[in-house]
Amino acid sequence: MPDYATLAGSEPGLLDVLEVLGPVDPVDSPSVTLVLRRRAEIPAEIVDGPATIDRGELAASYGADPDDVNRVRTVIAAAGLRVGAADAGTRLIQIGGPVADLERFFNVALTRVTTRRPGTGEPVAHRHRDGTIDVPAELAGIVTAVIGLDDRPQARLQSRIAAPGSVTESFTPPQLADIYAFPPDTDGTGQTVAIIELGGGYARSDLDTYFTGLGVATPTVRSVSVDGAKNTPGQDPSGADGEVLLDIDVVGGLAPKSEIVVYFAPNTDQGFLNAITTAVHATPTPTAVSISWGQSEDAWSAQSRTAMDQAFSDAAALGVTVCVAAGDGGSSDGQSDGKAHVDFPAASPHVLGCGGTTLSTSGTTVNSETVWNSGSGGGATGGGVSDVFELPTWQATAGVPARSGGGTGRGVPDVAADADPASGYQVYVDGQQQVIGGTSAAAPLWAALVSRLAQGTGRKLGLLQAAIAVGAGQVPAGFRDVTSGSNGDYSAAAGWDACTGLGVPVGTALLTALSSTTTPS
Repeated sequence: MPDYATLAGSEPGLLDVLEVLGPVDPVDSPSVTLVLRRRAEIPAEIVDGPATIDRGELAASYGADPDDVNRVRTVIAAAGLRVGAADAGTRLIQIGGPVADLERFFNVALTRVTTRRPGTGEPVAHRHRDGTIDVPAELAGIVTAVIGLDDRPQARLQSRIAAPGSVTESFTPPQLADIYAFPPDTDGTGQTVAIIELGGGYARSDLDTYFTGLGVATPTVRSVSVDGAKNTPGQDPSGADGEVLLDIDVVGGLAPKSEIVVYFAPNTDQGFLNAITTAVHATPTPTAVSISWGQSEDAWSAQSRTAMDQAFSDAAALGVTVCVAAGDGGSSDGQSDGKAHVDFPAASPHVLGCGGTTLSTSGTTVNSETVWNSGSGGGATGGGVSDVFELPTWQATAGVPARSGGGTGRGVPDVAADADPASGYQVYVDGQQQVIGGTSAAAPLWAALVSRLAQGTGRKLGLLQAAIAVGAGQVPAGFRDVTSGSNGDYSAAAGWDACTGLGVPVGTALLTALSSTTTPS
């Protein structure tokens, strides 16, 4: 038997198996993504800003070493497995082969099981593995993650359709642009916003109908297929289609001159990772990425969380701002163990976590804005303290509370915007007008704002929250504080809090504040 090394962090995330269906057909031939080590760590001044680099420098200085790529390719080919695309910049190598050969190579046993689909709870069958993954000793330290052996549905969408009769008021994106004072002389011109979707689709006819109703031209929208997933509209108007149309309608309504690129990927950790890296490393480099899918951070394997977090650090180094919904399950994140949890990928310290509020207005005048919490079954903004990511330096003085187990981790969210379905967003899904809320709406709102701020400042903003860090109880320029309400275990307070972060945007003031920060060299 060859010598093996156990891959650190490869234990599966928490999962309740409903039924074991039996072994996987040994002739099945899935694809697997290998993540390779960096040739050097990216310096904090590049990840946290204000300096940025281009994709060529990222690949040459902080990507995978070409010798590592060649060694992995050689070992994989010698084992009789197929070797697909390899990219030193993303540090990903795609491989594949019959299940029996993959089991032997990685020293794992794969079975077919049923579990509950995140978000809906319906039973779903998929490949599953117990225990850790091994790699041949000659690849130890080079391969840092093996993703795709298990193809469980990984994430849930973070949107909620308003219940009949529950809407007190609803908003079009242009109305929210006025309420949140988006800079008036910006529209997203010259900017690209990427949107990650793990299901659903959109029809051009729906977009034309919606934007004609807003009185604006339909924005430029194109789709990209990742790992075989495609834009498939008309299948799930109350679920994934609603998510897709919400994201596009909000970005297009708030930044109508931006180019919108929608990346469709399978709802697995492999599909999610490959979509993120494809979007972040695209040409042109996007200004912002909007992600409205996630799951409690303990439902992920450590290797998957780390691989995605490193992809987000690539994004920050390239100047890309990744805006992620903080979740709709309150401080428990929908878990039933009575403890506080945060959602991933919003928990990554390299993304802009977006929490949610309940908004009441008279025209463009805000009457009140509070933490979104509709009670049991109605949804509430996610937020809290990560159990796995350490406190970032730019949150050191923000007043992040201690973890339940001691110590202090990354505080979630960073910012907020309207998310309550009862004060939700008017969108058009599969031929029908709908009002939808959830932190899924806050993420594309912030992505659109980032594109307009980047246009106004003339530069990409990357990890913009690192440039506006303040002390506990303080409200930075460009924000309106939200000080009322609770998401369960956490309550709103002056300054940063674990419900709405630093608060909601005042776009014109935020543009002024960001324009005065150090310009990247």
